[in-house]
Amino acid sequence: MNIIIDGMGGDNAPFEIVKGCIEAIRTIKDQLYIVGDEAQILAVLKEQNYKGDQIKIIHASEVITNEDAPVKAVRTKTESSLVKGITLIKEGKGDLFISAGNTGAIMAGGLFILGRIPGIDRPAIAATYPIMGKGVSLLVDTGANSECKPNNLLEFATMGSIYMESVLGFKNPTVGLVNIGIEETKGTTVIKAAHELLKKSSVNFIGNVEAREIPKGACDVIVCDGFVGNVIVKLSEGLAWNIFKLIKTKFTEDAVSKLGALLLSGKLKELKKAFDYSEYGGAPILGVRGALIKIHGSSNANAVKNAILKGIPYVENKVVQVIQNSVLELEEIVTSE
Repeated sequence: MNIIIDGMGGDNAPFEIVKGCIEAIRTIKDQLYIVGDEAQILAVLKEQNYKGDQIKIIHASEVITNEDAPVKAVRTKTESSLVKGITLIKEGKGDLFISAGNTGAIMAGGLFILGRIPGIDRPAIAATYPIMGKGVSLLVDTGANSECKPNNLLEFATMGSIYMESVLGFKNPTVGLVNIGIEETKGTTVIKAAHELLKKSSVNFIGNVEAREIPKGACDVIVCDGFVGNVIVKLSEGLAWNIFKLIKTKFTEDAVSKLGALLLSGKLKELKKAFDYSEYGGAPILGVRGALIKIHGSSNANAVKNAILKGIPYVENKVVQVIQNSVLELEEIVTSE
């Protein structure tokens, strides 16, 4: 398998990107191609004492930054690491593309360069959501589509279920629709219509779920529009960060507190790891004709490594093809309404 990495995307590029690639090849035999400024990438490889041939460089003279307008950047910066990387997927020279760069540009690149899977109206960003003591759920969508139609939410549920089963190993994952109440009569017109579509589909739909139940693991696949999903993700990140900050403050107030922190250090590290985004890989862009993964802009080497490792089954289990084969059923459900 040929894995393409955007070497210039994110806050810590190219150092953490290259370091993550080096860590990944210790456990895989796949070929990695880092796209970006050759001189900068070579300097990091040299600094890390890398001398193998499992990592190769594809030079790119431009970089798409977070300040760039996504659509314009994809169309004009054709020599950027992001555009060149996604183009390699289209040309069949790469099987998986990973980037910590501009989210909008990755989505635009997926749409304009690869195109949508026929029958999918809106591709979506799916992100793993840590569940207390239960691993993760998958939240779809987390920002690609701020406004959705009922059929879009059905698409998100179907694609999320396929990814959850094929990549993360959840057999017949449960699906919940984010709403302001569990009753079928609650919610907007769009949500109520989506509820009806989901009931008729083949996904393991358990009904509406309220936001307060999501951290408890109310379902395996959490479905919502991108506006709601983005709010859920950012609120959860902020809450977790502030809780850990408060815990640190309380455990360093005095000698007794510091002793308690020392005794509980192992459990505190386990708790922090459970909420560490870098442990779960990245967020796949579902619905485009290729395997794309977006990782956090501040990703460190561990996040890059895990995105590579968890991206491999995305390709091996042919998730894109499985989604494409499932589109016909979606069309039948929607047209029957």
